[in-house]
Amino acid sequence: QVQLMESGGGSVQPGGSLRLSCRASGSITSNSCMAWFRQAAGKKREGIAARNNGGNSWVPDSVKGRFTISRDNAKNVLTLQMDSLQPEDTAMYFCAVRNSASWCELGEDYYSYWGQGTQVAVSS
Repeated sequence: QVQLMESGGGSVQPGGSLRLSCRASGSITSNSCMAWFRQAAGKKREGIAARNNGGNSWVPDSVKGRFTISRDNAKNVLTLQMDSLQPEDTAMYFCAVRNSASWCELGEDYYSYWGQGTQVAVSS
């Protein structure tokens, strides 16, 4: 089992920044994919960034240039730096892990382990 704990959510004004962190513990493998998803009220869960332990990242065009994903393999910590936040970024943000994987995807079915989420609210 892998346990995931997200932190760093909060409220911010449009144009502001937030930094989310996800700490993984338990049976996370050395080759694994860690990802960030978000789910706004009434919408499907959306994959917004993923990173494998080899340093490769997957980021969709919808957030590319504003969101930056990084990973500390030694500490099993995944970070999402979010800049130029807009009201449409308001959502619950989740961390997810797939073990024994060097390739990442942004579909939620790809991941086996999920955190509880951290709320991000962007409003003026």
